[in-house]
Amino acid sequence: MNLSVASLDDLSARIAAVRDAHRDRLPGGADGRRPVHTVYVPADRFAASTPADFGAEALRLLNTHTPGDGSFGAAFGLDPEVAGPVRERVAAKLAAEPLEDVRIDFEDGYGVRADAEEDADVGRVVEAVAAAYEVKGLPHYWGLRVKSFADGGHERAMRTLDGFLTALRDRLGRLPGGFTITFPKVLSAEHVALFTEYLDLLETSLGLPAGILRFEIQVETPESVFDADGRVAAPAIVRAAGGRLTGAHFGVFDYTAAVGLPPEEQRLDHPACDFARHVMQVGFAGTGVRLSDGSTNVVPRDDGPDEVNAAWAAHAAHVRHSLRHGFHQGWDLHPAHLPSRYAVVYGYHLTGVDDVIARVRAWRERSGGGGGVLDEPATIRALTERLRRAVDCGALDESAVPPLS
Repeated sequence: MNLSVASLDDLSARIAAVRDAHRDRLPGGADGRRPVHTVYVPADRFAASTPADFGAEALRLLNTHTPGDGSFGAAFGLDPEVAGPVRERVAAKLAAEPLEDVRIDFEDGYGVRADAEEDADVGRVVEAVAAAYEVKGLPHYWGLRVKSFADGGHERAMRTLDGFLTALRDRLGRLPGGFTITFPKVLSAEHVALFTEYLDLLETSLGLPAGILRFEIQVETPESVFDADGRVAAPAIVRAAGGRLTGAHFGVFDYTAAVGLPPEEQRLDHPACDFARHVMQVGFAGTGVRLSDGSTNVVPRDDGPDEVNAAWAAHAAHVRHSLRHGFHQGWDLHPAHLPSRYAVVYGYHLTGVDDVIARVRAWRERSGGGGGVLDEPATIRALTERLRRAVDCGALDESAVPPLS
């Protein structure tokens, strides 16, 4: 070396400081299990049996309209070699764990109601959640969507959340794990900061551990993509959340309406939505915030095969579109969405999975047997992440893959 180690000490320390600051600001990927969907159920329709009821109805539709591997593969656009294994796993999933995440909706799916009516529904939902919890019937993740701070519903949002958590504490003595709040129609980081301040106050008042109330935002306004100064909004939103933010969910219909798309073009796979999702990906990359796509509003009007298959085709195409763009989670609104959600996700994970496993194993063992592909470390991380997601959702058994940590 031409330069002495001593002459580089200051430069080296400054390089390390930049690295450490970056690591503090962008700690990496999300922790914990990654759900493949969030199922929205209006609060007045939620019952203790709702998760099981969704699964039973979805399984009935599956068995009625795709009784064999061939009809199943055709309905969901799967290759014949994976249709059989996928169908078997989807049926098992619908019977054992039909919902991975559920959000009890007091916002758009519920509407504006008299305070007395919403208060009554809050009390009824508390009883339903407690009953489901006591029989191990709550999904892995669950929670509430409250009204927005953007349109005058902030007092009702705070009243609903306070009433729900207070009554649930009194009923169960604890807050069941996996609880998440959905904070919709974000207009600015300031709204997120105010919501975070409210959660601080609520935890103190209820005697809850600090930081236990976590939330996700809905990216469904132009202002939640780019702020008033034209900057990508995500970094300021993450900072404003003070470590409480777990997810950012794209809201298809509010967003497409806000940017002026006509009703017939308000759909998940519109290029305007692709643009917003790509900004989300860049803005939230490395923050540990999970990203979710939005919903498909096509549902069967009746039990006829034409209606059911049309809904499945539309939903399956949207799930496939989300996966191609790197969004592994989306919203589901109807039991008919569950077969298409799991069929497409499982098909995605099982197609070519032997090659994925071989490439990860070859990299780990430095054997060079990765199927003729010279993989980069970043690619191996992505392939490992794919296998982890497959195990999380039930597409693969953990015993079938190399160690993922």
